[in-house]
Amino acid sequence: MARRTTVPAAEPAAPPPVPTREQILAFVAESKERVGKREIAKAFGITGSAKIELKRLLKEIEADGAIDRSRGGLAPAGHLPPVVLADIRSRDRHGDFLAVPAEWTGTGKPPSIVLTQGRGPRKGSRPAPGIGDRALIRVERDAEGGYSGRVVKVIGKNKAEIIGVYREGAQGGRIVPVEKRSQGREILIPPGEEGQARDGDLVSVSLERETRFGLPRGRVRERLGSLGSEKAVSLIALHLHNIPHVFADSTLAEADAAKPVTLKGREDWRDRPLLTIDPPDAKDHDDAVMAEADPDPANPGGFILTVAIADVAAYVRPGSSLDREALERGNSVYFPDRVVPMLPERISNDLCSLREGEDRPALAVRMVISADGEKRRHGFHRVMMRSRAKLAYAQAQTAIDGHPDDTTGPLLETALRPLWAAYAALRTARDRRGPLALDLPERKVLLSPDGAVDRVIVPERLDAHRLIEEFMIQANVAAAETLEQAKQPLIYRVHDEPALEKMRALGEVLASVGIKLPKEGALRPALFNRILAMAAETEHGVFLNEVILRSQAQAVYAAENLGHFGLNLRRYAHFTSPIRRYADLIVHRALITAGKLGSDGLSPDVSAGELAQIGEQISAAERRAMAAERETIDRLIAHHLADQVGATFAGQIAGVTRAGLFIKLDETGADGFVPISQLGAEYFRYEEGRHALVGERTGETFRLGDRVEVRLVEAAPVAGALRFELLSEDRSGTGKSGPAKKPVGRPFKAAPPGRPAGIRNTGSRHRGSRR
Repeated sequence: MARRTTVPAAEPAAPPPVPTREQILAFVAESKERVGKREIAKAFGITGSAKIELKRLLKEIEADGAIDRSRGGLAPAGHLPPVVLADIRSRDRHGDFLAVPAEWTGTGKPPSIVLTQGRGPRKGSRPAPGIGDRALIRVERDAEGGYSGRVVKVIGKNKAEIIGVYREGAQGGRIVPVEKRSQGREILIPPGEEGQARDGDLVSVSLERETRFGLPRGRVRERLGSLGSEKAVSLIALHLHNIPHVFADSTLAEADAAKPVTLKGREDWRDRPLLTIDPPDAKDHDDAVMAEADPDPANPGGFILTVAIADVAAYVRPGSSLDREALERGNSVYFPDRVVPMLPERISNDLCSLREGEDRPALAVRMVISADGEKRRHGFHRVMMRSRAKLAYAQAQTAIDGHPDDTTGPLLETALRPLWAAYAALRTARDRRGPLALDLPERKVLLSPDGAVDRVIVPERLDAHRLIEEFMIQANVAAAETLEQAKQPLIYRVHDEPALEKMRALGEVLASVGIKLPKEGALRPALFNRILAMAAETEHGVFLNEVILRSQAQAVYAAENLGHFGLNLRRYAHFTSPIRRYADLIVHRALITAGKLGSDGLSPDVSAGELAQIGEQISAAERRAMAAERETIDRLIAHHLADQVGATFAGQIAGVTRAGLFIKLDETGADGFVPISQLGAEYFRYEEGRHALVGERTGETFRLGDRVEVRLVEAAPVAGALRFELLSEDRSGTGKSGPAKKPVGRPFKAAPPGRPAGIRNTGSRHRGSRR
């Protein structure tokens, strides 16, 4: 029997020692991936009970401030981890996006991350990053200690950031949010967290924590500018809506390097009597017009109508920095105190502005119309033109009305009267077509030299305005027809018919003022025009114009043609304002390609899908601009009325909700709010179908469209919000009224500044820009 030998058991291997503090710091600093306790343990082979010691050591290093911990992992103090959650805040001078970490525990200002473009085409399912987005970013540190990064994934909009006005205090400061929905919700800024902010500055704030009791706490992330005057009020809207307003260096360099276009390859139209007719304060002129009798005996009483539009495509080439930034902006934005242009002034106010007496390139359409205003044919031309004169609307109208001046006198018979004769023919065709005939006053806020509101006016609507508008509509239709016939992809301006739910709501509103919505099959603008005609002579005329406007769908840009319901047109494309609308620039390029008018047209590789995506992007930019313009008007009017607390105003109930009444003032068009708690000592029931609040005990009724008188109780300029107290005669619903006016409800106790409910204001529209 073999002898069995016993082999002594091997000594268990000693666990690897826990790495030293210096080894851990070096590993974290050199790692290109996310680093945490697990990654460190794996790298150094640490297992079992040694992990407890590693955890203790990491806590010590973190407590000493040598490393920082975030969602992206561990990083040396003051450094970012390889992958970080960050907010895209702005662009640098070269046009690259700049992001800052969403969480920063280091000392000093959080570092900026310059975002670089990823390699290869962006997949359609992956949204493009933009200002205001929160994203996961893979970062790298350069030799100078700065950071560059690449977006891994867009998470969404940064909802934790608030824009507000900083107010200094003895123990830190407070933030008054500028958004109406945040009014009354001030944010406490502890001492040391105010950054560079000073009293009255507009700042962005990140919420640090909220408690059930007391004010939420925050930290100033960035000083955006001083709001020392009303002239800076538009600054709020620019930052609140993330509207780009500083051109990148590369964009400005391209604009400065642009040379005037020559006559080569163009038709010479410099001897034609083309005129620009614009507002008196216009700085850029992108359209010129002329009309002449058609000498063709086959078209008796007809006209040849020419619309020449600034040839922006000659200067803004696809893929250039100018083009990329124009697409991001989408359109120019107009505030009472400033214009944020889509293109730099070198392009918009100089090379592409159709200045009087100067040679300028243009893309022109020549339309032959009959005596009854029907278009017979048209053609597009790439030309060099020279504007014969720069006229204001009122100046041209005054000349036609029999009072020409030194400028319009020599042009009256040769240029102006033919224009008005051609417009008379087009107006006949327009009346037959029957577009939506809304008549809404377009209020304009005028500022004094120091930026304060001087007054709010409703400019007179002249035939000169209607003439230019109708000529532009005809040119836009011609552009769409030409591109469709050439089977050239384009971006349409589409306006769908009202949705069924909005029609039901409109029917309820009409019923509340005694008008029955006609029952018809297919919707037509004529239906709404009949309603407007019925209401025109009543006290509800202006109100119902606004209600019908609200019932309409939003006009948008799209690669698919849905027609234009409001204009009652089968096809429509924006062509006439490429200086201030990117959609028009796309249409110009498409026309250049379709007509073989140059090599700078729309690339044949551009697909309908890409145009659809561009349409969505510029439609969103347009909505952004409209909201910013409207809110700025609100804030300016609130500034204007802030010293009139206690004054009374006439207005109309423009909205009824369970929370109270929205009142639109007659004089300024501003909206304010009357909370339901201030209507009376009884309970008011909201009757949705009647759009009314009805008192349970007295039957006192407040309906949509009712004329009222109100007293201003509070104004919050930062938020653009007004709060009113209602003054009214007896409203028992019986149609009887008492002889004297009285405050409605119990005495009103004004809320602290900055706490009124929101207001709404339609703001201003620009020639054809919202159609």
